[in-house]
Amino acid sequence: MKLNNLKPAEGATHSRRRIGRGPGSGLGGTSTRGHKGAKARSGYKRKIGFEGGQMPLQRRLPKFGFKNINRVEYYPLNLDVIQKLADNGAEKITMQELVAAGICNANQKVKVLGNGALTAKVEVVAHAFSKSAETAIQNAGGTATKL
Repeated sequence: MKLNNLKPAEGATHSRRRIGRGPGSGLGGTSTRGHKGAKARSGYKRKIGFEGGQMPLQRRLPKFGFKNINRVEYYPLNLDVIQKLADNGAEKITMQELVAAGICNANQKVKVLGNGALTAKVEVVAHAFSKSAETAIQNAGGTATKL
């Protein structure tokens, strides 16, 4: 078998339907477009979301929601992650340590949340702390410093 004698499997290809080649072809006249209407005309292009004159879905559904342009997105960091870093020998956890560990990006703001248990005495430096996280860090003997 060579590239020059390859061909599709039997029945895999069909000859193209030749439209508008006279009445003898069986596909002349309206050329499979039916009689009249927008779809029968040349240059017809269906508008996105058009439902044949029925009220389109995006107009039937109500508008809702609000996007606050001043919203500050924080990357959530739980206490159990801080405990793992402390187990690996970290005494001060800053943005540089978090980026080096691959936990977050350098341009993200970090908020420490109170999920998980913290037993290690660590100094944590982050952009924000939940009340439960701040008390957990202080109860373990560490300090929580806001950037």
